[in-house]
Amino acid sequence: MLNKEQIKEIIPQREPFLMIDEVEEYIPGQSAIAYKNVDEKEWYFKGHFPGNPIMPGVLITEALAQAGAVAILSMPENEGKNALFGGIDKMKFKKMVIPGDRLKLEVKIIKRKGPIGVGEALATVDGVIAAKGELTFAVV
Repeated sequence: MLNKEQIKEIIPQREPFLMIDEVEEYIPGQSAIAYKNVDEKEWYFKGHFPGNPIMPGVLITEALAQAGAVAILSMPENEGKNALFGGIDKMKFKKMVIPGDRLKLEVKIIKRKGPIGVGEALATVDGVIAAKGELTFAVV
């Protein structure tokens, strides 16, 4: 289990844009399972949407990407590097994510060639799919 401080040793994101709170497990270069505890005090809920707070799909996607970045950037040869979006494919949003939810973020690296790779991403809340798709990344 990695806490926020340990996560920050692997990926460069910082508050308020660090979108994962803990990593349950990870295999460098292969996979990661992380969590985001969705709090009503999140900065984006002020405008998305007042009186009906919903976590934006783009931020769910970012949280998934950060979980995938833990898997890729934890490889010794990628230490100190960054993983950037190269593409988002087949992303579907199936469930609203609201304050109080615990978002489970699972990413499996399914392709890698040089600095480019693809991760199969799945976000769930209590076992119900919130979002899924494929994320292409470039390690720089």
